[in-house]
Amino acid sequence: MTPQSTKRVAGRQGKKTAQGKTPAKLLVAMTGKASAAKTAKGAEPVFAYIASLPQPQRGIAEDIDALAAKSLPDIQRAVKWGMAYYGVKGGWCFSSGAFAGLVKLMFIRGTEIKPEPPVTPIGMGKSTRGVELASVDDFDERQLASWMKQAATMPFVGGKKR
Repeated sequence: MTPQSTKRVAGRQGKKTAQGKTPAKLLVAMTGKASAAKTAKGAEPVFAYIASLPQPQRGIAEDIDALAAKSLPDIQRAVKWGMAYYGVKGGWCFSSGAFAGLVKLMFIRGTEIKPEPPVTPIGMGKSTRGVELASVDDFDERQLASWMKQAATMPFVGGKKR
């Protein structure tokens, strides 16, 4: 974690959810949706989704978001299927969803990035690969940034294949 992302995490930990509610109850396994978060485009819905998460998932999701913004300056965000989605002009590249005990960072065309991320998530398509992060200590910033940058060269879902 960089000092910059540490500040971002520390700055958000004490905030209430966007609606002032208690943190969301997280699902144990992938069932097509990570949460009840409504589909919406833009940074604010993603920030509200992240703010709704309990710790440690919130801290992990904040670090993923900060790294995505740092690695891909023209990042686009949306909430889809109860998860945060990240993309570039031309399509979506990866998603981040919080579940009970962990956060899954999933690369939509993960079989095409090197080294291939180790986890094949259930219900996300046969080319999706990712990692499961149970704590901020599992966060390998260098490797995740490399995967994010590679994924941005081949956006998918709602965009043209490059």
